[in-house]
Amino acid sequence: MMNYELTIALAVGWLLDFLFGDPERLPHPVVGMGRWIAFWEKRLNKGTHRKAKGAVLVIVSLLLCFGLVCALIPHSSFLIPNSHPLTLIVSTLLVFFCLAGHTLRREVRMVFEALDCSLDEGRQQVARIVGRDTQALSAQEVRTAALETLAENLSDGVVAPLFWFCLLGVPGMVTYKLINTFDSMIGYRNARYKDFGCPAARIDDVANFIPARITALLMLLVGWITRGKAGKRTGLLRFLFHYGPQHASPNSGWPEAALAALLDCRFGGTHAYFGEEVYKPYIGMNPRQLSTRDMHLSIRICLATEIVAVCLVVTALLVLHLPFL
Repeated sequence: MMNYELTIALAVGWLLDFLFGDPERLPHPVVGMGRWIAFWEKRLNKGTHRKAKGAVLVIVSLLLCFGLVCALIPHSSFLIPNSHPLTLIVSTLLVFFCLAGHTLRREVRMVFEALDCSLDEGRQQVARIVGRDTQALSAQEVRTAALETLAENLSDGVVAPLFWFCLLGVPGMVTYKLINTFDSMIGYRNARYKDFGCPAARIDDVANFIPARITALLMLLVGWITRGKAGKRTGLLRFLFHYGPQHASPNSGWPEAALAALLDCRFGGTHAYFGEEVYKPYIGMNPRQLSTRDMHLSIRICLATEIVAVCLVVTALLVLHLPFL
């Protein structure tokens, strides 16, 4: 595809996500990815050599995914740059499916709205978007979990797909989505997945290393512009570079630290995953109570960051003229 066609696919795909989010009635590629992973996990995650079997599954799946998307989008390689009438339509739909900004903001907003009704409803709602056990969470922990997820998934669900779109076009974007789905399903350190899911988790760490840090820096940039924090730039950056690397994940801590810095709050702490206690270092030192106002502010920051990221990709496509897929 030519750069201007990729620009149209990105702009229209992002606009569709901004307006509608994940479609409930249309078949979603991530659902298919999840079924593929679940099918093979049940058959391979047993016996000996689980780590090797997990590695083979991830690598073969990623190669198949990349090749399938290249075949699905005619003439999308470096060697055959000519356009095809269906390329733009299919590419636009795949971009739409790979971005999750609208759905993420909606789900986080629904957590706070449910919590206003009752603690049980808040726990049930936040369970839709977090991997931790939610039955015993306090109201503060429900709010914290929602905002942590908002920040982390701004990277995983928006900036990282855009990053890989820049490097490898639509096939790279979709393949990254498969990497992230693998990690969200089997990338845990519990007894069941610590060996089989380890390769998936490590690949996800590599795929998100740069996007997570880009996300955090863009969030701070947006905070400086929209909240008049220009005089606190040094302090916010110091906060980010102090707390970002302290998270148990090599990447999740960076966008979470950026949001914690802008909200002047504290994330992290010990949580239960699949019945096992997992300690996460605190990000920030202010244990203040979070509120609905913090949710609205966080959503505005994340949306503005998303818009800036899309604009940067469009600029790269139109100005730099790199040989994208």
